Amino acid sequence: MNIIGCDFHSRSQMIAMLDTQTGEVVERRLDHESGEARRFYEGLKTPALVGIEATGYTRWFADLLAELGHELVVGESGKIRAMNPRKQKHDRRDAEHLLNLLIRGDFPKIWLPAAEERDVRVLIEHRHQLVELRTRAQNGLQAIALSYGLRRRRRLWSEAGQEKLQKLPLREGQARRRKDLMQLIGQLNGWIKELDQRIREEVERRPEAQRLMTHPGVGPQTALATVLVLGPAERFPDDRHLTSYLGLIPQEDSSAGRQRFGHLTKQGNRLMRFLLVEAAQTASRTDPRLQRAYRRLVFRKGAPIAKVAVARKLAIRLYIMLRDGIDYEEFCRRGPVPGGAGRGSHAGMLGDVALA
Repeated sequence: MNIIGCDFHSRSQMIAMLDTQTGEVVERRLDHESGEARRFYEGLKTPALVGIEATGYTRWFADLLAELGHELVVGESGKIRAMNPRKQKHDRRDAEHLLNLLIRGDFPKIWLPAAEERDVRVLIEHRHQLVELRTRAQNGLQAIALSYGLRRRRRLWSEAGQEKLQKLPLREGQARRRKDLMQLIGQLNGWIKELDQRIREEVERRPEAQRLMTHPGVGPQTALATVLVLGPAERFPDDRHLTSYLGLIPQEDSSAGRQRFGHLTKQGNRLMRFLLVEAAQTASRTDPRLQRAYRRLVFRKGAPIAKVAVARKLAIRLYIMLRDGIDYEEFCRRGPVPGGAGRGSHAGMLGDVALA
């Protein structure tokens, strides 16, 4: 068997390979565009274990190794760096460090979704980006309308509002901008509608996502993203690990009995946090407990912190529903655990969220 520590870059990679049968160590640089990397991995006579740091632009490399029967493991970059205190850092030393971690069994491996699930996640991210583009285009039309005294806000997108917008006497430059933006919004609406249908089809294939949609405020996108981003609920021992994974906990720099909290870490999936905040605002209008928590936190901390706090509560609820395989009705029926507030308990998860 071959064990390979791979310092991966977009154009090339530096590898340190150990042949466990002969004990030979090989170090070399492999170019990507010329096909040198493919030829090297194709030429390996035995399956290889390849370790890389978490980075971007690795989709093709993961597909290549899977096609050739090699195993790829991805490590957490921060922990890998922390395990190497040396001040000298270059590609060869990084590859050697990854190889040593793999040999010792100390490689900080992270969970990776299956290839099919990664493709579905791309659909959700793509839809989100299209919605952002549509919002920018709509803001441009709102600016044109306001510049000519037409103030309709959301009503600008009604049939009557669009008719008034079309009748505005604009000069050539603004008229061309209006025409192009309206055509762009129409095209984006069609693409978004297609993606919505595709996402609903994926939800119908996943019973766990359908259960999450029984919670008020949780639509197909939030439910599907939760299932795909979190993966198996057993990965998280309790709710604190979950909220840390999503970046919904405050930064902390405490020492000598003094606690210092800062802003959210935001170390998790950015789109997942966005969807949770959006869903939480709807859920706080229909779920009594979330509504009380939101109003209390708005009074004490203000609306921005209240929204994030309720999003954290919602994330924990969805985690419980995934972990226990229950729907919203069963979740409400259980209620808080009498007298229990232990770490990871149902009562603890439904308690107040402390944010600095």
